[in-house]
Amino acid sequence: MNWRLIPPIKASGEVQMAIDNWLFSQHEKGNHRPTLRFYTWSSATISLGRLQKKCPEYWYNITWDKKPLDLVHRSTGGRAVLHQGDLTYSVINSLDNRKTLEIYQDICQFLIKGWLSLGIQLDYGTAKRGYINNPSCFNTATVADLITPDGSKLIGSAQRRGKRSILQHGSMVFNTDKSLFETIFKQPAPWNLSLKKQLSKNYSLETIINVLTEAAKTHFDIELVTKSISKNEWQEINKKYLDK
Repeated sequence: MNWRLIPPIKASGEVQMAIDNWLFSQHEKGNHRPTLRFYTWSSATISLGRLQKKCPEYWYNITWDKKPLDLVHRSTGGRAVLHQGDLTYSVINSLDNRKTLEIYQDICQFLIKGWLSLGIQLDYGTAKRGYINNPSCFNTATVADLITPDGSKLIGSAQRRGKRSILQHGSMVFNTDKSLFETIFKQPAPWNLSLKKQLSKNYSLETIINVLTEAAKTHFDIELVTKSISKNEWQEINKKYLDK
């Protein structure tokens, strides 16, 4: 099977969520093949889960790099995620009759295999539904999240299911600022700083993306066809999700 691979895009949270939502809607209509992409955020952003209707008022007063934090809603579930110095992956694929957790963990296998080849061992978290009382996605690790042997959460994922399609995307801690995280969530940063230093010192984002791309090809048994978002596609995305 051929999937589409969209080259990395650095853009605002609003644009990134619009792209994911458009790809999902096109696949849901049968107009688009499965897709893999990796992306980064052009400014520090908090993405809120689909069911998070409110956020603390003080979040609107926090600045980073002399700019206020952006806030954007995801169409997927889960809690708030800080996107600053992280790498995000996105998979849009066909839905089958497996349970939600099975699909989560199947998709996560390409992440586990890719990071293992970089020397980072990952396994699933163990937190139960009590996570819904924590505003921060990264301060709990459910069975859909990936943690290192010392308990540091490296990858947090969220999912959206349609009638025939599934969108799963997630944030991978790479060079996220510890003090900014703790200012936002009023909790200790849930990752090992030595791990963060190891990642940022030994591996570039380009290397990590290339390794994870190869892992996806092997795990899903697919060929990836690289294709940037076309001018017509951008027009559709803007018209449906971005034009006010």
